[in-house]
Amino acid sequence: MTGQPAAAGSEDQRGAPRAGATPGRPLLPGQPGRPDVFTFGETMVVLRGSGPLKLGGTMNVSIAGAESNVAIGLARLGHDVRWAGAVGEDEAGQLVLRTLRAEGVGVSGASTDPGAPTGLLLFEPRLPEVTRVHYYRAGSAGSRIGADVIQHAFSAAPPRVLHLTGITPSLSPTARAAARLVLQLARESGSLVCLDVNFRARLWTAEAAAEVLREWIPFVDVLIASDDELPLCLPGDGGGEGSPGGGEGVKGTTGVNGDLGAEGADGGLARWASEPEEATAAGGAGACGDAVPLPPQEVAGDPAATVAAQARLLLDQGVAEVVVKLGAEGATAFTHGGSLHQPAKPVRAVDAVGAGDAFVAGYLSALLDGEGPAGRLERAVTTGAFAVASPGDWEGAPTRAELGMLGAPPGTVVR
Repeated sequence: MTGQPAAAGSEDQRGAPRAGATPGRPLLPGQPGRPDVFTFGETMVVLRGSGPLKLGGTMNVSIAGAESNVAIGLARLGHDVRWAGAVGEDEAGQLVLRTLRAEGVGVSGASTDPGAPTGLLLFEPRLPEVTRVHYYRAGSAGSRIGADVIQHAFSAAPPRVLHLTGITPSLSPTARAAARLVLQLARESGSLVCLDVNFRARLWTAEAAAEVLREWIPFVDVLIASDDELPLCLPGDGGGEGSPGGGEGVKGTTGVNGDLGAEGADGGLARWASEPEEATAAGGAGACGDAVPLPPQEVAGDPAATVAAQARLLLDQGVAEVVVKLGAEGATAFTHGGSLHQPAKPVRAVDAVGAGDAFVAGYLSALLDGEGPAGRLERAVTTGAFAVASPGDWEGAPTRAELGMLGAPPGTVVR
């Protein structure tokens, strides 16, 4: 980061954030009864097979959802986090709620929908580095979440940080309206807003996503995205001003436009291994593919300069910090004071599911702890590496005491 870093949340006399001063608005202090983070979205039951589904066999049962993955990651790091969403009045919904409670996530704002089932997600390993994902979420309880439920859950205990993803508004008009409302509530209550773009081409088009995300940008304090998701947020004809718009990570899981389309998927982000052969899938098209062309500030032949130029445009739109996940190359944070890059942690990849969600959990955890950009990025790439080194969406998320284990030499036995 160029310049001398300042304490998180600090500002200069003109009100513009200095280098390291994320977010531009001050982070509210912790208060009894006020959670650190509030998030909402759809969480589904997950069945993971050991091979082609048509051949049958056994399946492991768990849950998955980008927002609940982040919530679990934060809870394991010792933060007070609340999740809201809707599940069916069924056993699958009870599994979702029971699992989140067991992980220390508050679910008092969750609701059950007797008229719709809990969503279902099937993982089908097809090749060593390719997994197919099958969604059964159309008309699910999670997709029918209403703004009134979210308003009640948020207002009951306004958080220090609101975390949203670009998945939720893609699910339905009601889910989009709920997200639109909670952005306004966050502004009124002084909550910081973190947005993880999480574009999913199976859920909506790049054009539809851009229309909503560009209108959300004035409400966002911390924007987290892959380099190929940034164009969805840049100023354009589809963007608006003044009010929120409304009009999942598996590597090797391909969908429309090259989308890595599982819950917890990170576009092309979940490449945390230090060497290509350690990753669990090949590269290929990013989350956006060619659906959204780069804007005029693209720097020919210089991807890093292009990302920096795009980040500057977003900073000019009022975002206090733009965090760009670069997979095997780590991540870079941009503020008005400059930029800071953090290399990825070298790990042997076991399962890249949920790497981006773990990254977000680590980043927000360090932000809540008052760390500057270096500390936030360091913890983010550490928690992301833990996710890659363990199977499942959230199962490998570390506790605070485990953060230092990543640097232990091979063969270490912790007694």
